[in-house]
Amino acid sequence: MSQIVSSPSQRFDKALEIGRPPNIRKLFPHSRALIVSGKVIDRAMLAKGGAMAIAANARNRFVIHGVLRAAQRANAAVIIEIAKSEGGADAYCAVNYWNMATYVDQAANELGVTVPVAVHADHYTLKKPQDIETARSQIPSMFDAGITSIAIDASHLPDDENLLANLDLYRYVPVWAGLETEVGEIKGAAGLSTVDEARFLIQGLNANGVFPDWIALNNGTTHGIQASDAGIQVELTAEIHKALEPYGVSGAQHGTSGNSFDRLRRIAAETRTTKANVATALQMISWGVKVNEYGNAILDDQGRFVREPGAGVSDELWAEMVAYADERGWKKGDYKKLNLPFENKLWAQPAEIRERMIRGVEEFVYHLLTQVFNTADTAPLAIEAILRAESYDLGPKAERRENPSDWTEEKIRERAKALQKQEGPGGDFDD
Repeated sequence: MSQIVSSPSQRFDKALEIGRPPNIRKLFPHSRALIVSGKVIDRAMLAKGGAMAIAANARNRFVIHGVLRAAQRANAAVIIEIAKSEGGADAYCAVNYWNMATYVDQAANELGVTVPVAVHADHYTLKKPQDIETARSQIPSMFDAGITSIAIDASHLPDDENLLANLDLYRYVPVWAGLETEVGEIKGAAGLSTVDEARFLIQGLNANGVFPDWIALNNGTTHGIQASDAGIQVELTAEIHKALEPYGVSGAQHGTSGNSFDRLRRIAAETRTTKANVATALQMISWGVKVNEYGNAILDDQGRFVREPGAGVSDELWAEMVAYADERGWKKGDYKKLNLPFENKLWAQPAEIRERMIRGVEEFVYHLLTQVFNTADTAPLAIEAILRAESYDLGPKAERRENPSDWTEEKIRERAKALQKQEGPGGDFDD
């Protein structure tokens, strides 16, 4: 039985003592930031029911500050993340896999944040077999730097190679860490994910003693700036999640930008989704670009971004950013590449400009947490999960159901040939 801890402050102190993973305790021995495994966040959402944690892509540090402020106001457990394309070895952002935990810890201590936060390596993408060899050294280095959760994304590979890559690289992920897997590449040529493909991936992992916390699907959405609200297929998502229910895996919803709040509420209420990624909208809001309810940037008649008066970066710096993009012939979807060259210039702005950048993110995220994702007051549930386990390691949600002898490499390759798949349009599927 766990020790009886009465007051919220006592519960927080106890969670701080036992709930921070070993890498976090080693990196930040004197910290008061409750950085936890992604498993903790998932369990909190399941405990509340019909709730999704925001997984905020921290393309700049203003996003980190704004999300943490919103989470503290909403008393919500949250995830801060960065994807390989954004923050990997060839990143276009200053925030990356190897400094993100430091930024999160620093901001949480500075702001007095007491809600649990996971630090997630999103879309650790593997597009060719050679990427697996690189991953064997990079993944441990990321956990050395404070990552507490990872998405191994081999969805660009054929189904058998996807499963085998996950089985190979799982060896390099700490057992206490949050784990996400993916089937069906977002915006890819293979079409929407099917029940058959998702079950194949999860059953094959289960047979080999791997129990993911989340599975991400190609369920009709795309990443980045969207032209409409066409996107997530709620019924398909619910059908796949229902089929996977015996294996205890939750859903991770990628590409929420471009989907209405009503659709996102349905995803939270009608599926087993506990993690919702938000990226492009937060970047744009921090810069002062006007977005609609779908998180899509609003454009004028000339196809230029519309600015929110009195918000985001200064007019002078924005003009410099636009000129920089124009010189390189960048389209609106390429503006994400401005993050790296302009990070220092953004922080060199006056305090009132920096504050309004952070405040814009805070208000948008607070609305998502309290009015859309149903995440308010999940922080105590996350702390309770730690106290109940008396550990930073919550263990798996499932147990082995599949026979390992049915899932050897030879049988995996044979099974993959019979999978039902959908064909989809070609496209740029860089995450």
